[in-house]
Amino acid sequence: MIFISHRGNLNGKNKKLENSPKYIIEAIKKGYHVEVDIWFNKCFYLGHDFPQYKISKKFLLNKKLWCHAKNLDALYELHKIKAKYFWHQNDDYTLTSNNYIWTYPGKTLSKKSICVLPEIKKTKIPKFISGICSDYIEKYKKKFL
Repeated sequence: MIFISHRGNLNGKNKKLENSPKYIIEAIKKGYHVEVDIWFNKCFYLGHDFPQYKISKKFLLNKKLWCHAKNLDALYELHKIKAKYFWHQNDDYTLTSNNYIWTYPGKTLSKKSICVLPEIKKTKIPKFISGICSDYIEKYKKKFL
């Protein structure tokens, strides 16, 4: 099972810190993968609603990052550098560049699914899925390990 921190959060949302490089690195050092929001406008940026923290290509090539492209240029550039990436807005399912199924909260899960934010719909998580992405990922890791 892959345990993915949503924007660096481990035990609940922290809007002041989420998507900041230091916060993300802390989650990675604790052994988690991290979903991050990526923008591109002449260079890469982290940030949910807008480009906030300028980052390097090297930062994005960390194998524990799952890059959520927030604009079309980010999608194109993430593909170009061979980062792990995906694009979605309100899709029920989206295929990631590493062939996992990013599964919207409350939707049917499969063996290749990453169950996204199960806390939103109080999703019962089967053991056969590939991973979980949550703001409360430490809780889920304790439950499944």
